Amino acid sequence: MDLRIFTEPQQGATYADLLRVAQAAEALGFDGFFRSDHYLTMGGTGLPGPTDAWTTLTALAVQTERIALGTLVTSATFRLPGPLAIAVAQADQMSGGRIEFGLGAGWFEAEHTAYGIPFPPQAERFDRLAEQLEIITGLWATPEGERYSFEGRYYTVADSPALPKPSRQIPVIVGGMGPKRTPALAARYAAEFNLPFPRLDVAVAQYERVANACTAVGRDPGGMVRSFAQRVAVGATDAEVERRLAVTGTAAGDHVDNPLVGTPDQVVDALGRWREEAGVTRVYLQVLDLSDLDHLELIAARVAPQLA
Repeated sequence: MDLRIFTEPQQGATYADLLRVAQAAEALGFDGFFRSDHYLTMGGTGLPGPTDAWTTLTALAVQTERIALGTLVTSATFRLPGPLAIAVAQADQMSGGRIEFGLGAGWFEAEHTAYGIPFPPQAERFDRLAEQLEIITGLWATPEGERYSFEGRYYTVADSPALPKPSRQIPVIVGGMGPKRTPALAARYAAEFNLPFPRLDVAVAQYERVANACTAVGRDPGGMVRSFAQRVAVGATDAEVERRLAVTGTAAGDHVDNPLVGTPDQVVDALGRWREEAGVTRVYLQVLDLSDLDHLELIAARVAPQLA
């Protein structure tokens, strides 16, 4: 089971903070370093302020060597599809082929109004997401020397040279709990389907919807990576677990369904159940205290080896 570090920089982090965690995660053997793509804190001051996701990842591309890099997830409302395809492809080239691309419809209205970004109704946001997935993957897949065109309701691309190219086919990540459109988009475009902070029974049902959507379009469901993201609090003792939960603002009892809370052995056992019952092979560990590198060291030393 792959373990990836997932950060929320809008809650308050500098680029130096993210670089330190990314390089520590790489040195400790984690599979990936991912970050959210948000412009506004969801509690607290958010000081010193947000960092741009793709600016950050492009810098990390040249300051790390092995670890996968990506977003959970970029909002389709934030950027136009053509320039976004260019930025992600460039980051992938600079990383030597380590970028993975999560894209979603966007949901946090307050950050849009805070920074002058239009926030359409939900149906339109999903329509725009579908068109962006078609355009971005279409631009990347167009052979050099050929042209790409697309005419949709919200975006039109005419006679594009579809450059630059990523260094390889970038894995696309789609996720969420939508019962119909989300599984359909994943089946068409995604290499990985991710669920944010789910219960196990809810996750099993949604993964099954995605599998059915894959079958409906003639795709082998077994080719889709199943993943989820959850807040992590691992401790050598129960007291250490509670201390780490308190730092993240999680109240006692609010982590009953979270397999990433507990002692190393408890977490390994819980993740084994997710692997067996839901077919999960990748987990994003949401780390909110970026100063606690001992936390990452404990997971790397006592959880990861048991999941290899």
